[in-house]
Amino acid sequence: MSMTPIEDAIRVKIIEALKPSRLEIYNDSHMHAHHKAMQGSTSQETHFRLVVTSEAFQSKMQPARHRIVYALLKEELERAGGIHALQLKTRTPDEEKKQLAREQEERGEQIAEVGH
Repeated sequence: MSMTPIEDAIRVKIIEALKPSRLEIYNDSHMHAHHKAMQGSTSQETHFRLVVTSEAFQSKMQPARHRIVYALLKEELERAGGIHALQLKTRTPDEEKKQLAREQEERGEQIAEVGH
């Protein structure tokens, strides 16, 4: 039996439905264990931060993208001891490429153009 069943379910559901080119899953539960809402909870999988890059988000605004992810994880969100908090960063591969270029530019790094 897995020690991280909720994280495993997140990974499987998102990969199957969205076929992401990037999926990062951060379990931040340990940073929130002392919060009053978490008292009495024995779950070590309550707070997650996800970065999902997928073509499936093309032409959808952030709220629609987030609804897609919430719908995929409905069971984990509703289950007692399941996900209490979910932070999402959703983008298309094109948006990710532009974001990485902006970050490189801000750090003053040269961006090499292919073919030049």
